Amino acid sequence: MTMVDRRRILVAFVFLLLLLLFESTFEQQVKQPLTLPAEKVALLGLRSSLGLRSKDWPIKADPCSNWTGITCANGSVTGINIFGFRRTRLGRQNPQFAVNSLANLTHLVSFNASGFLLPGSIPDWFGQSLLTLQVLDLRSCSVNGSIPSSIGNLTSLTGLYLSNNRISADIPPSLGQLLNLSVLDLSKNSLSGAIPSSFATLGNLTSLDSSSNNLTGSIPPGIGSLSKLQSLNLSNNSLTSSIPAQLGDLTSLVDLDLSFNNLSGSVPEDLRGLRNLQRMVFGHNFLVGSLSAKLFSGTSQLQVVVLRRNDFTGALPDVLWSLPGLNLLDVSGNNFTGFLPNSSLNSNASAAVLNISGNMFYGNLTLLLSRYGSIDLSGNYFEGKVPEYVPNNASLSSNCLQYVLNQRTSTDCSSFYAEKGLTFDNFGQPNSTPPAENSSRKNKRKIIILAAVLGGVAFIALVVALLLLILYACKKDTTNQRAVDVQPVPARDKSPLPGPSITNFSNVGDAYTYQQLLQATLDFSDENFIKHGHSGDLFRGLLEGGIPVVIKRIDLQSIKRDSYLVELDFFSKTSHPRLVPFLGHCLEKENEKFLVYKYMPNGDLSSSLYRKGDSEDDNLQSLDWITRLKIATGAAEGLSYLHHECTPPFVHRDVQASSILLDDKFEVRLGSLGEVCAQEGDGHQSRISRLLRLPQSSEQGASGSSTATCAYDVYCFGKVLLELVTGKLGISASNDAQMKEWLDQTLPHITIYDKDLVTKIVDPSLIVDEDLLEEVWAMAIVARSCLNPKPSKRPPMRYILKALENPLKVVREESSSSARLRTTSSRGSWNAAIFGSWRSSSDVAAIPAASSGREGPGSLKQSGTTGSQSHSSGQNGGGEHSSSRRRHSREICPEPPDIRDVERQEQGHHI
Repeated sequence: MTMVDRRRILVAFVFLLLLLLFESTFEQQVKQPLTLPAEKVALLGLRSSLGLRSKDWPIKADPCSNWTGITCANGSVTGINIFGFRRTRLGRQNPQFAVNSLANLTHLVSFNASGFLLPGSIPDWFGQSLLTLQVLDLRSCSVNGSIPSSIGNLTSLTGLYLSNNRISADIPPSLGQLLNLSVLDLSKNSLSGAIPSSFATLGNLTSLDSSSNNLTGSIPPGIGSLSKLQSLNLSNNSLTSSIPAQLGDLTSLVDLDLSFNNLSGSVPEDLRGLRNLQRMVFGHNFLVGSLSAKLFSGTSQLQVVVLRRNDFTGALPDVLWSLPGLNLLDVSGNNFTGFLPNSSLNSNASAAVLNISGNMFYGNLTLLLSRYGSIDLSGNYFEGKVPEYVPNNASLSSNCLQYVLNQRTSTDCSSFYAEKGLTFDNFGQPNSTPPAENSSRKNKRKIIILAAVLGGVAFIALVVALLLLILYACKKDTTNQRAVDVQPVPARDKSPLPGPSITNFSNVGDAYTYQQLLQATLDFSDENFIKHGHSGDLFRGLLEGGIPVVIKRIDLQSIKRDSYLVELDFFSKTSHPRLVPFLGHCLEKENEKFLVYKYMPNGDLSSSLYRKGDSEDDNLQSLDWITRLKIATGAAEGLSYLHHECTPPFVHRDVQASSILLDDKFEVRLGSLGEVCAQEGDGHQSRISRLLRLPQSSEQGASGSSTATCAYDVYCFGKVLLELVTGKLGISASNDAQMKEWLDQTLPHITIYDKDLVTKIVDPSLIVDEDLLEEVWAMAIVARSCLNPKPSKRPPMRYILKALENPLKVVREESSSSARLRTTSSRGSWNAAIFGSWRSSSDVAAIPAASSGREGPGSLKQSGTTGSQSHSSGQNGGGEHSSSRRRHSREICPEPPDIRDVERQEQGHHI
């Protein structure tokens, strides 16, 4: 053996000894047992008071080594994480915020109880005993009461997470003492009052989220001194005044969201100092004036700009069109005007989504539009032909374009262009062909006159024939008229849906081969069969890579209409977190088509309202109230999107518990989308139809109506809300006779004057305290307003959403001194719609014509990803805004296209 070999062996031996020594030391540190008896007693007390299971915290094992979620250092407890834990059966019977034992853990650095039910208020001693605490995470714990001022004593805190609870009262100014705080999340509570000016001292803050509360007053200018702030979200409150120019000093800011407030005035030019800003959201306010080009001169990093539903005027600055990284531009529902710029202004743009609907843009469509994948230009005054580079799925309704359906009238377009000093003479009728250029004016006139005469004669003959046919039908079927109303022609025999407008599905999800689907479902075996849906059979599947899916097999020989084309067309035009995720399709086979959706682990509401509990017992476990309210709000958000953010509005037509899908976190995804159709024309029965007693009902839904309205969805959603309140399974899918009998017994217990009455119909499996009972009462009130026998008196879905996001406002403010102001103020129109519907309703809601209650892909036991956060809106602080400024206060249900076009001219209607 040479000297070199000996040295190598010696070096290797020394290295091995060092490695073993390091491993032994590390293992000793990690597995060092708990050495303080007082802390062991404290943990056992916490285990008992919270009702934790022995499988998580085994009583005979060492906590530092074998207890889940326990972190130790030097033989002392430094971290507790009970996120995702379940209580024992006894602990579930009376859950409380019982954590007094934490006071004896003197070295505790982190306490994370997010998602663990802790009904009660944060104890005041937190700020006196947990002085070493650095992270306090109580998200989604059902915490109520107020934030104790003593929390300001926890000067070591770097993260304070209190979102998605029922915390009320004002934000204590003492939080300004938390100088080390990096993240402050107070979102989705019931906090009121103003944002404390003391927040200006939080110099280490990187994220501040106070969204979805009831905060009032103005935005403190001192927030502009938080130089490290990267995310500021104050949306969904009732903040007033103007946007302070000092926000432009937040040079580190990346995300700024001030939407859904009462902010007014113009946007200050000084915001151009936000050179790192990537997301600017100012939608749903009262901001006015034109946008200065200087505003965007320094914000070159912008990726998202949302200015929808304000009162902006003038032209959009050219620099906004040319931002290099912009991928979403939404300025819909304003009064912007002007021409679209040439493509040279947008040479570096990479935006994918453009929504400028509900404005007053005009002129020709330019090459600029070729750079966008999704486009909504509806509700403007564009003229001329539609270029080939405009995507097929673009929304172009209510313009002045040639050879396009659903455009404005020639008179409307001519009047608009005349006001601009321009001449409008190129309007073309839909589906018509341009006249030959060589035709003489004289020949054109002759052809027009001849066509008019022949058309008039044909029209008169058609009217006479139609009247004779109607009179004959009425005379023959007078005694059977009611039966026709109740049992319309089934939807699959006569579809009310318009034919799909797309023929190329390459961009609608992924294209799967038939062999892939056979492999995913084990040849569509019985083991993977879920159910027979109304538009196809449903199967579970597992794609390559372990992706769980649900596959709908559609047999075209048994279904007379191409429902899969309608559904593909729908998914090509819409995208929202509250819709069931559509993954792709397989169209290879001639007589069978396949649609693929993401799997939903928690199934649908009908199967999850009651489910098996822990393995320790076989009893059914009921969804808690917090989850039920979350589900109701999520479903309302999805329906609100269909009704108010799509053009034209979409009607679901199959709203019931089996259509509300739930992912692994019980976030809502709407399913059963095979019956969705666009609402066209007047949703109410015409006067002629009523006089002739024709079987036309605006209340008929998926069972076979020729028309469907948003008001029908609202009625069905009211049944879902009652199902959540009462726990009575099957209400939303029941027939007319069953529903009427049940409502006769239930609705007398729902009144705005007596909270105690509702306790007689509340699901007995719910455990609710006084505050929760008020929320249950509020949901019952909203449900009854949805069940108004008159469709025109039902509140629109966006107001229902706001009511569910602010349930305590529904019941606590109805009798307040400001009720009169709320019912007349524009900002309080959602409240006025709910109670206006209430006061006009009869004692027992009428039952509309039956819906079939059938189930589609949404009825699967499947899940998708979590949805976006729900938006809530604060209360208006009085009547300082005129009712004309709040455009949607009188919209009980979206109007027919011609009426909505007029509203867009007058008020900048939001699509």
